Amino acid sequence: MGGQEPQFIQAGKGDTERQIAVDVTDGGAPAVLWLSGFKSDMTGTKAEAVTEFGRRTGRAIVRFDYSGHGRSGGRFEEACVSDWLEEAEAVFDRFCGSGALLVGSSMGGWLALLLALKRRQSGLVKGLVLIAPAVDFTEELMWKQRFNDDIRSAILDKGFWAQPSDYGDDPYVITRRLIEDGRKHLLFGRDLHLGAPVTILQGALDPDVPASHAQRLVEALPRDDVTFTLVPDGDHRLSRPQDIALLLRSIEAALAGPRHSDR
Repeated sequence: MGGQEPQFIQAGKGDTERQIAVDVTDGGAPAVLWLSGFKSDMTGTKAEAVTEFGRRTGRAIVRFDYSGHGRSGGRFEEACVSDWLEEAEAVFDRFCGSGALLVGSSMGGWLALLLALKRRQSGLVKGLVLIAPAVDFTEELMWKQRFNDDIRSAILDKGFWAQPSDYGDDPYVITRRLIEDGRKHLLFGRDLHLGAPVTILQGALDPDVPASHAQRLVEALPRDDVTFTLVPDGDHRLSRPQDIALLLRSIEAALAGPRHSDR
């Protein structure tokens, strides 16, 4: 983060209180609120590129680490979607009072959608840019598709399963709490209306969030203004220079709006 120390805000109360690390780049409104992916933090390649975009264009950028991630407090194994959404709401309410464009990567895309629905009536969500949005991933991509009977049994009986990671040395510990809590936030099958324009960037070669999953999200938003871009040779990260350039163009276009939206 260019040597800048984050500030910390409190999320939760009592026994669930945790300290959340937030980095704010000052600039004009609406801000860009970055929401990272599962087991990712705010120092990733895309997050850094978005922050540099803010510095270059004079745009306020807000990014933070979920509990159990990066500089924030808490243990990853004890956190769940409800916790991370609560933290996203706390950061949004504290730092995005003049409105924000939500930019979410993978799990951050799911959280961006949940946050937009939570704050729809405020009129402060100006749009969403979603990169390989992992909507309902705990249920649709993990429990139903990737987990076999042995893995499901381990999660139910032991309370967790250590999933090997393609993106680091440490495994992902998938807990029963994560799976069961995720079911409280499922979006597919609901009548969705965000009232804000949505841009989706998706790699055709993404092994983690298939392009068909992103297309399903497009179809779930018939009343919203949705732009879908498929990158033919793109993977899950979409972090190559050309992918970053596409992301920044998409953010710039979303900020330039407005495209018509019906609140």
